[in-house]
Amino acid sequence: MKQHLYILTGSSRGMGLAMAEQLLQPGHRLLCIARQPAASLTALAAERGATLEQWSQDLADAQGAAERLRQWLADLPAGQIASATLINNAGVIPRISPLSASDGADLANALRVGLEAPMLLSAAFLGAIEGWQVPRKVLNISSGLGRRAMASQAAYCAAKAGMDHFTRCLALDEAHKPHGARVCSLAPGVIDTDMQVQLRGASPEAFPDVGNFQQLQQQGQLTGADEAAQRVLRFLARPDFGANPVADVRDA
Repeated sequence: MKQHLYILTGSSRGMGLAMAEQLLQPGHRLLCIARQPAASLTALAAERGATLEQWSQDLADAQGAAERLRQWLADLPAGQIASATLINNAGVIPRISPLSASDGADLANALRVGLEAPMLLSAAFLGAIEGWQVPRKVLNISSGLGRRAMASQAAYCAAKAGMDHFTRCLALDEAHKPHGARVCSLAPGVIDTDMQVQLRGASPEAFPDVGNFQQLQQQGQLTGADEAAQRVLRFLARPDFGANPVADVRDA
């Protein structure tokens, strides 16, 4: 029986872990890429009869991760795959501070994980499976902060804005191919994750918008990781996925 292949980065916690749990279904083959594998996924895959592989991979080494993925796909029996989807979910928020007070290594790491890795992984994924006669998708998990500037968030905003724009370029590339992949950079809404904890815990001196994020929690406006994952995967399954290369999960 052919399997639907999913490749997911940032799968060890938060919405990434929730997406991995929901993708572990019979007929699915899931490759999770994160710094640390999630033991809970191994047990869940066995329980549900899904095929799971987990890589311990630091995406700050984007080139190494992309080369590893390209080789893995080249070795995969293409005839056993019904569809192939890459979900670039991993991201990093560096220490919250104005750019002038930021650490250079911290900034570089955030850009490597949040922008360089999705670009290189997308290139490796689509290049390796160019000849596969199956539906192919690339879903990049973006953010509203890629479309709206915020003080003390230069690296994260820049990475997500770059993700949006390279997805637009990628969509143009694929549109010129007879059976091009469908691609989308999707903002998933405001989610109750470790990132939100980090933002709420910042000092007002370092992060002028801290009060807005505290208010989101107090007013119950945060979406849980499980619900956010469901919304994202429903969007991925929509027949018009990729019609707009930059979208929001709340789009009608």
